[in-house]
Amino acid sequence: MPTPRDLPPSPRPGRDPGGQLPVSVWLVGQQPSRVQRQDRYLPASIAHPAKMLPALAAHAITAYTEPGDLVLDPMCGIGTTLVEATHAGRDAIGIEYEPRWGILATRNLRHAAEHGATGAGTVLFGDARHLAPTLHPHLSGRVALLLTSPPYGRTVHGQAKGKPGHGITKWDHTYSRDKTNLAHQTTAKLLAGFTAILRDCQPLLKPGGILAITARPWRHSGQLVDFPTAALTAATRAGYEPVQRCVALLAAVRDSDLIPHSSFFQVQQVRTARTQGRPLQLIQHEDVLILRRPPEPPTELITLPVAERRAA
Repeated sequence: MPTPRDLPPSPRPGRDPGGQLPVSVWLVGQQPSRVQRQDRYLPASIAHPAKMLPALAAHAITAYTEPGDLVLDPMCGIGTTLVEATHAGRDAIGIEYEPRWGILATRNLRHAAEHGATGAGTVLFGDARHLAPTLHPHLSGRVALLLTSPPYGRTVHGQAKGKPGHGITKWDHTYSRDKTNLAHQTTAKLLAGFTAILRDCQPLLKPGGILAITARPWRHSGQLVDFPTAALTAATRAGYEPVQRCVALLAAVRDSDLIPHSSFFQVQQVRTARTQGRPLQLIQHEDVLILRRPPEPPTELITLPVAERRAA
């Protein structure tokens, strides 16, 4: 289980790349995730232990791209980013390490096309740390948005059912047993791999193209682990410039009330903590970290001789 000690040290006050960024709230939890996926994704999609919320992906795609743009997700899972992109008239490419989810992402894209999606989507199978560099000759500077979410290791959701007298049965609450999967690494190694993926994907983005990372905090032994800030640090180390730090609200807003959408595991953790005298609250948001590929210097500054640049 990842612990807070696995995380890299936080930057000193005043140097936190996300500390002074503007904040906005995305209302993406107005419907439960199962309703958002109903008929839009194949029923088997519910089995993935850490899915991106469709409304979150759709909001990011609409906000940061135009119809016809290319969207990339180097850890695409069941293909949420790809499906929402193609439904919005964008093209999409995903990379997925686990064949089970890559096959399902491909099937979800076919399902989307059969239900009116106008964009084209492709899934590549393999480790993004090795596949992303092979895309440079074909996609260099063409991607408008890189939208992804790093794995949370063992901090996932899954399915559960309780039966009186028989305890609780859990299923679909882990990744595969492949130990080379980043999801099975310590948080420090996971972040190192994530940094490498982002660095290798940067040449694929247009100059000024957007990187959007969704990440949520979690609790370990009652202590809150600030994984979003760690992901932001990984992205800046990979060479991206922070633009904005947003909050994707997973609860529904009804008048002045918040209606939580919580998994069994979240509720169980909070209830256990409260019986032990620790007043924990349900986490009902994800951070959405918005960064960009630094714009390249203007062509005139590259091509003009030094003397002409001075004269200008």
